[in-house]
Amino acid sequence: MANAVAIPASHEESEVITKPVGNHAAGNSRTCDTTGLPVCLTAQLFIRLNAVLGVVALLAGGIAALLIALTRWPAVHLLDPVWYYRLTTFHGLNMLIFWILFMEVGILYFASTTLLNSRLFSKGMAWASFVMMVAGAVLVDVTILGGKADVMMTSYVPLKAHSNFYLGIILVAVGTLIGVANFFGTLYIAKRDKTYAGSVPLVVFGATAAAIIAVVTLLHGALVMIPTWLWSMDILKEVDAGWYRLVWWGLGHQSQQVNVCAMVSVWYFLATLTTGAKPLNQAVCRGAFVLYILFINLASAHHLLVDPGVGASWKIWNTSYAMYLAVLASMIHGFTVPASVETAMRKKGHNRGLFGWLAAAPWKNPGFSAFFLSLLIFGFIGGITGVTLGTQQINILAHNTLRIPGHFHSTVVGGTSLAFMGLAYYVVPLIFKREYYARGLARVQPYLFAVGIVLMSLGMSFAGSYGVPRRHWDIEFTGAQFAPGFGSGAHVMLGLMGVGAVIAFVGLLTFILLTVAAVFFGKKIENRAMTPW
Repeated sequence: MANAVAIPASHEESEVITKPVGNHAAGNSRTCDTTGLPVCLTAQLFIRLNAVLGVVALLAGGIAALLIALTRWPAVHLLDPVWYYRLTTFHGLNMLIFWILFMEVGILYFASTTLLNSRLFSKGMAWASFVMMVAGAVLVDVTILGGKADVMMTSYVPLKAHSNFYLGIILVAVGTLIGVANFFGTLYIAKRDKTYAGSVPLVVFGATAAAIIAVVTLLHGALVMIPTWLWSMDILKEVDAGWYRLVWWGLGHQSQQVNVCAMVSVWYFLATLTTGAKPLNQAVCRGAFVLYILFINLASAHHLLVDPGVGASWKIWNTSYAMYLAVLASMIHGFTVPASVETAMRKKGHNRGLFGWLAAAPWKNPGFSAFFLSLLIFGFIGGITGVTLGTQQINILAHNTLRIPGHFHSTVVGGTSLAFMGLAYYVVPLIFKREYYARGLARVQPYLFAVGIVLMSLGMSFAGSYGVPRRHWDIEFTGAQFAPGFGSGAHVMLGLMGVGAVIAFVGLLTFILLTVAAVFFGKKIENRAMTPW
């Protein structure tokens, strides 16, 4: 990596973002010695805080994930049914909600301040957002581990958890909404004060798309959780189960669509930092983000295709024409990101053969390997399984099998989480101003995590093809008069899932230990560029 990195501007003919004086108060900004980009010190504080809490949630959810996988593996079958369902609830909330949302709020603050050379709109809003999110996450986790919310992540009515479970989710949702509002406020003052030239950079545009989807998502969360919270305290007599499922998936599935936008933005950003790549066509890339805003939320429908409460016309529209427009957006990004890397590498002289540029790519840079492996896993495994499972006919057969977790572990974990890990290898040196220890181990970590996730996802998907249920504690149905008998093939696939989970956990733990060591004990970066990977 060069000491100065040119971040692509909004127009194709531009080479770098022009950097006016900005709107920072005196003493509230610094210039990054590695990239030359301005850093708002207020935003830097909250990027750090959100990143740290995100990693804490990742560790908590990861430990639960390992225990769950070793229970689903029949040869081990570690946990009893009570703790299996308890930790499944705990895992889902920490990994799919808390880890992702803390990281995404940090990304929004970074994109709107550093890439636009602007101060953060409101320090008070940032504190309110952070405190509410932390309080809500702690409240949810304590309630779950205390045995008062064994309702799974979906918490379908008429299952009833303690009121603190719903209150905690409301706090996280509202806190995140405040963070998103702070992001929009920063966009406004940056535009007002003309801190950047032309249109916003593509990374900021993608982050804005993620923020727009987040608003829709979190409003669904508030809409469904506030009545359910009142119901849990017996203030409301009942909550309609069909209404709950319909609105809840506007939170549960759409929150993962926020991840997709944020993940793709991270792809573009890391492609630039690691190879100097620039998008080949800004208009096409931005158009793909607009398609996400308009159509990607419709993927939530695949959770309701067997529900009699919604009509056939609605199901057909959501699982055919509309869904394919969101798929088109992902395909565009899936081609434009590697194409931008190829162009950058060929300009550097790596022109030998059809894939010589790919062989010459900086594979020893964990920022590059994490983002490119994320792209491959999300695009191939996540994309193929997502398109097939989103169709009505296949979904009816597969929805309550392990094929569904096999799909979303390849998208949210193999895609989003791996991309965020790659981002951390630059966030820590550039924002925390600390160097990583054991750089050789850091170079191996993305591969270790990626191999584990691929094995786990494939094991789940193929076990689901044998009919293995999605959530059941014991597929042997020990003691039942009529056992289903899934056969040796299913057991082999569940074993593959278990082995993959162990490998992925080792990769995750390696990332956390490396990052914690760097953040708290790493060599300080003062008045110099970070050591190139």
